[in-house]
Amino acid sequence: MMRNGPFNVALHAAIQARGLSLEALRRRLEEQGIGVSLSTLSYWQRGRTRPERADSLRAVRALEVILGLPRHSLLTLLKPSAERSAGPWLPVEELCTEPGVRDLMDEIGERGERRLTGLSLHDQHVIGPDRELREVRTRAVFQAQRRGADRWIAVYHHPQRVLPSSRFARGCRFGRVRVDEASGLIAAELLFDRALGRGETYLLEYGFGFDETGPPVLEEGRGFRAPQHEFLIEVSFHPSALPARCYRTWRPNAQTALKDLGDLRPSRYHSVHFIEFGVTAGYHGMRWEWE
Repeated sequence: MMRNGPFNVALHAAIQARGLSLEALRRRLEEQGIGVSLSTLSYWQRGRTRPERADSLRAVRALEVILGLPRHSLLTLLKPSAERSAGPWLPVEELCTEPGVRDLMDEIGERGERRLTGLSLHDQHVIGPDRELREVRTRAVFQAQRRGADRWIAVYHHPQRVLPSSRFARGCRFGRVRVDEASGLIAAELLFDRALGRGETYLLEYGFGFDETGPPVLEEGRGFRAPQHEFLIEVSFHPSALPARCYRTWRPNAQTALKDLGDLRPSRYHSVHFIEFGVTAGYHGMRWEWE
């Protein structure tokens, strides 16, 4: 039932297996600051309604913990069966350890992201003379797998929790933008100029600038929630702030320690890069040492 659902049957079975009453579940959720009525819980397990709003999905994530279920097991059952069989698709919290990332995504709403396939993505990070991050620029090409895709959500987490002071977009425009000042997180909705047809490609560019210096930056990278055809990452260093060593890094999710995959050699123009084709879901990046 946890593999195939449907959601209401799996939820009912899990509640029965734990021997908890709906009132007990309601109290446990309330202790976590999540308000769900008894009638709503009853409707969910009987299949009369389904959790859809952001606060309801937050309650489902809490129910997974309370009922001792694998992470995202109930959430996965809320997706259409075609999406569940479409291949690996990591939840955003699997790639970012900051607790606020899911709340930012929920505020914007993930409408249509799975209609897009990433064909090419180029990240450029500019490091200033004080070893600080000055700018992040991204150039991306997407292909619509289904008709109607008209936006993409960009998430950026500054390694030293500094929020950007400026932003730009080309080939798209910013829609809703949400920030978490405590963690240096920003989530931005990038709106296309039109809804795409199936198979149509779309090119866009966006970026963030930083005035505040903050501590020296030691790594950069990107988490991919789904496989990507091509990824190019480039870090450009100021001539007065060149690193001693650079390494390519990887980890399958945020709960796994970062692993060095090999050395990277800077060019005489003070930049380091690597490119990969057939990128798997997970975190791909680089780190460097100043001394």
